Amino acid sequence: MRSVKIAASVVVTTGVWIAAGWEWFGGNPTHAPVEMPVTAAPQIPPAADTAADAGAGAQKPSEAPSSEPPLSIVVLPFANRSSDPSQEYFADGITEDLIGLLSRIPGSVVIARNTAFGYKGKSADVQQIGRELDVRYILEGSVRRAGEQVRLSVLLIDAESGRRPWGEQFDTDRANLVDTQNEIIGRLAQTLDREHGKIAPARPQPNPIDPYARDLIMRGRAWSYRPFSAETWEEARSAFEQALEIDPRSVEARVDLASVLGGRLADGWSNPHQQDPARAELLLQEALERDAGRSTAHFAMGVLRRMQNRLTEAQREFETAIALDPNDARASYQLGVTLMFLGRPEEGIPYLKTAIRLDPNDPDLTTRYWALGTCHLLLGEVDEAIDILGKARAANSRIWYPHLYLAGAFGLRGDMDAAKAALAASLKLKPEINSLARMRTYNDWITNRENWAPQEATLNVGLRRAGLPDE
Repeated sequence: MRSVKIAASVVVTTGVWIAAGWEWFGGNPTHAPVEMPVTAAPQIPPAADTAADAGAGAQKPSEAPSSEPPLSIVVLPFANRSSDPSQEYFADGITEDLIGLLSRIPGSVVIARNTAFGYKGKSADVQQIGRELDVRYILEGSVRRAGEQVRLSVLLIDAESGRRPWGEQFDTDRANLVDTQNEIIGRLAQTLDREHGKIAPARPQPNPIDPYARDLIMRGRAWSYRPFSAETWEEARSAFEQALEIDPRSVEARVDLASVLGGRLADGWSNPHQQDPARAELLLQEALERDAGRSTAHFAMGVLRRMQNRLTEAQREFETAIALDPNDARASYQLGVTLMFLGRPEEGIPYLKTAIRLDPNDPDLTTRYWALGTCHLLLGEVDEAIDILGKARAANSRIWYPHLYLAGAFGLRGDMDAAKAALAASLKLKPEINSLARMRTYNDWITNRENWAPQEATLNVGLRRAGLPDE
């Protein structure tokens, strides 16, 4: 399989391969329950929330009911209270798991990992966080690990009033963390249900077989979230390989290792590693055979299929991932982009808006806005496209493609000075994309007939007016 070139829409692929919603943990807890009220918060457009619905495709956001979700929440990064600073990865892993478990409460709105971790190590007013993220509740806590023993302290805060309506301390050991985390989410859901009668329990996660393998998975994920480099991805790959060697039955290790291998392909590193795409696909197939309800496996398979330009198959995988985890911002983004490249930008818009709602401070926000603006541009909604593409450029002016697409949008509207300036900025940042022909060879997906026809009638018209030649 040849290496796939990366265009604007895949610049984020290496950052999105490992999906939200990690699964694990368990416990024999000791606890002291506290009462907890809740009220509704603004709704995101949810997709279908059961695995059974996945076969028919995820519910479109535009078809969602108008009622507000019973729970909107952000899980702030848990503090590492261990005496060993190197245990930071362990506290981060627990935070990620709680985000994933909360995401499985039907109808919930759970802010994605990337935005949540933007508050790591910062002192921020909880009411301000609630306003910034448009959520009612904040879950925070700490982790103290001493050898095999683990203490989790969990606190729920009402972001509107600042009250602390619920908190518990859980003492467990490393082998039982999955049960403990299921217990935490179950108690949270039960208390909310007593207050409002709306909260359905989250689907519990299976207990992983080997705690040592799980620890390596947490270490690998910590590496994968560091600034992207060959070294960090190699460290992540090594950790996942070791986890799979320790626990050959692990679905998580398979999905995460496939994600690393796919990330290497996405970044164009696959020439000396031609086995990577084939192995990534095999690992994902094995993972889905063992657990067809694993949303992260469907997400990773969807990214692989999109990189292979098998867009209809990618669409099905992303729809299934969203059906299993409606709060997966990255799956919503990927589905929106896939629909755009399939020539269905109007259908993609609600999913892209959902991705931004769930992850408003994502480091890749430029790409989110680029995709949303491009959908509007392909529909001929030029003013809306310019406004949103302007947000993409403002989020990171060092990325070339928002400038290029703004040049096309301005040119289509007849604002030639702005069009030429945007094109000049794009060429300065990416001089090799100096014609429509070069643009086509750089991106496999835009040449699909379903996408190229509306692009030819909109974006390309504006780019020609701005001065971009055909050849």
